[in-house]
Amino acid sequence: MTSVHEDRPPVRPTHQDKVAAAGSELIGGPVGRWARQGTDRLTPVRVVALVAIGMFALGMVQKIPCYEWAWFRGTSSQYTHACYSDIPHLYLGRGFADGLVPYFDRLTGDMQFLEYPVLTGLFMQVAAWLTMPFDGSVQEREQAYWMVNAGMLMVCAAITAVCVAGTHRRRPWDALLVALAPALALTATINWDLLAVALTAAAMLMWSRGRPLAFGILIGLATAAKLYPVLLLGPLLVLCWRAGKYREYGAALLGAAGAWLLVNLPVMIFAPEGWKKFYTFSQERSVDFGSFWLIITQRTGKQLDVEAVNAYATLLMVVLCAGIAALTLTAPRRPRFAQLAFLVVAAFILTNKVYSPQYVLWLIPLAALARPRWRDFLIWQACEVMYYLGIWMYLAYTTSGDKQRGLPPEGYQLAIALHLLATLYLCAVVVRDILKPERDLVRRDGSDDPSGGVLDGAEDTFVLGKAAHPPRHAQHHSEGPQVQWGITRADG
Repeated sequence: MTSVHEDRPPVRPTHQDKVAAAGSELIGGPVGRWARQGTDRLTPVRVVALVAIGMFALGMVQKIPCYEWAWFRGTSSQYTHACYSDIPHLYLGRGFADGLVPYFDRLTGDMQFLEYPVLTGLFMQVAAWLTMPFDGSVQEREQAYWMVNAGMLMVCAAITAVCVAGTHRRRPWDALLVALAPALALTATINWDLLAVALTAAAMLMWSRGRPLAFGILIGLATAAKLYPVLLLGPLLVLCWRAGKYREYGAALLGAAGAWLLVNLPVMIFAPEGWKKFYTFSQERSVDFGSFWLIITQRTGKQLDVEAVNAYATLLMVVLCAGIAALTLTAPRRPRFAQLAFLVVAAFILTNKVYSPQYVLWLIPLAALARPRWRDFLIWQACEVMYYLGIWMYLAYTTSGDKQRGLPPEGYQLAIALHLLATLYLCAVVVRDILKPERDLVRRDGSDDPSGGVLDGAEDTFVLGKAAHPPRHAQHHSEGPQVQWGITRADG
């Protein structure tokens, strides 16, 4: 599917966004009117990929104190240096150092089987195989395992940024929001979330190119690595309902189910007890870090019942999803897919009983597509960085014994509230863009839904309330973009 804007030059954020223009002064200022862009050596996609790799490398440098000693000498040091990672600890704790096969071999200790989805388990196992040639002490093998995983996750980070750059064809530079995101650099190697993030970003790219089956396959694979990507099928259903694109949605759903089953079925059949551990662990896990449930627990001094929290969290999620569906069907213009994808994943994180610091990775590429405004993005990222520091300082406090060095519970609760409110703020501005599409930066050039694939420019067939009128589509003229809601804006 080709875009109506494909023959026009890329949008320059420095000509639309004051914060982007101010930041560009560090490298010489905004691009000039007659500057040559898109040369063979310095395309936007290549620049974005290089920046993403560079920022990822800086994140690895930030982990050096832990890599050299803090992971292996006591508990508190890795928190005071804010460089904790699950990767080296689970190399031993989940049997990879001993050659155990995930899901099939029973583990010693509290966790009987690997508690990760199958594709993530495979990713961890491949890294263990690549670590096998490294001889040495246990510490040296843990270091090698982290380094191998970091290399693989760096590829995932670059893929994520490149896919975001290609999703909105005329806005490749928006992917710099992903590449330069400080929370990505800090949290990228805490866990293995970037695998699912990269697959989800690739799925969004495929949908934007009008390839629903490929989108579904990638979403199925992403869901086999982490649960959250399956949520994107919900808002997509409502969008396709409004636009009457049932066949395309069916292809996406079929691809997702088939890919997920292809990955999971062998383990489901031959190691059912190990396979279901991820799902039972998710249900049995108590209230944990980063969630508003933890604030309630700490403020009341009472441990909340896990089953009750599961029920309430599910109810809240259902209510929010119903609200997103109502918003989709009543909005004056059909919302963009990226906007709803961001909202539904944010709703899941906000209502969940756990909000681990690396979960911000799920939102970063979706936020860059949903609300590519540097001011709002950086406000959100600043709060996430403060939370990143807050959780490690709180853990330093709880593990320092009588010394009580770090952030006390009251301070940590403030950090939780800050990053929850920042996520809610970003949700609020996205909802405002949906209700007032003239505020949406992506649509100011006359675009409809550049990441919408078959939805881009499609007429509505089912709407509710005030939206029940002939579709108000963007109008394109040779002399420049003009949209019906009255905003006329050149790219500069």
